[in-house]
Amino acid sequence: MKKILVTGGLGFIGSHTVVELQNSGFDVVIIDDLSKTRISVLDKITEITGKKPDYHNIDLRVKNDVKNFFDNNKIDGIIHFAAFKAVGESMHKPLDYYENNIGSLVYILQEMRDRKLDNFIFSSSCTVYGQADELPITENAPVKTAESTYGNTKQIGEEIIKETCKAHLLNAIALRYFNPIGAHESVKIGELPLGVPQNLIPFVTQTAAGIRTELSVFGNDYPTEDGTAVRDYIHVVDLAKAHIAALQRLINKNNKQNFEFFNVGTGTGSSVLEVIKAFEKASGKSLNYKIVGRREGDITAAYADTTIANTELNWKTEKTLDEALESAWKWQQQN
Repeated sequence: MKKILVTGGLGFIGSHTVVELQNSGFDVVIIDDLSKTRISVLDKITEITGKKPDYHNIDLRVKNDVKNFFDNNKIDGIIHFAAFKAVGESMHKPLDYYENNIGSLVYILQEMRDRKLDNFIFSSSCTVYGQADELPITENAPVKTAESTYGNTKQIGEEIIKETCKAHLLNAIALRYFNPIGAHESVKIGELPLGVPQNLIPFVTQTAAGIRTELSVFGNDYPTEDGTAVRDYIHVVDLAKAHIAALQRLINKNNKQNFEFFNVGTGTGSSVLEVIKAFEKASGKSLNYKIVGRREGDITAAYADTTIANTELNWKTEKTLDEALESAWKWQQQN
């Protein structure tokens, strides 16, 4: 049984990926410092899969703690989620984002190099494309100057991995996510932001639940059909399954290059107002929202061309936007 390390494994995407890994027969060990999640997620994963993952509370910014972990654990592959991820926050806390997102990545890669470990999957982002010249976005689209510090950490992260792969014959895949939403069908795990949500869907569900009095829509003057920003919203379970496909590609040595990257989305763009209307239909709730100014670091539109991921990873999305929103609402009600 292959043992896979999942950093940030108690977070939103990480926890769903841990479930899919265990369901696929992998042995999982989790590192999470609980800065953006709660320890109770570990028990929920166990309830879903019937098996409790090995868990370590480690701050990956502490190099000696990272070394000590690898001294005591034999790992067959790593899926690296652990990172700060809020676009808006990153513009106000750039040094925190560089220290956390870049430092932890370097420390892990150094341990992989020193121990000749292989099979690394990086949690990247469509933000590396900036505002793409053409839609949908293919993997051939140029990587542009980042619009946010968060996006820049993903660009730099990919560059570090690519150079490491070349120098040390490491095999790695970067998955460039679009916008993950939704919750597991068990309603035991989902998106659980601590404090004020930074992403659209938790703000939508919390507004519908009365936790937030009003939903802010950042800008209605974008050059889109209804003036609001357009994104590609993918169900988190579909996204989690993409990691399994990528991991199996590396383990089975089916990768064509040392460093590969794939777009992971649905291929469909939805505006903020379209999402609001779809949520109102799925939940039966009317949302109180207000148009406010644009948010620094946001782009106009981004949605994926997933042809390469569909072909090379033998993966494609199965769940609809409506299903994702319905699951997010059930998750909110459960909490």
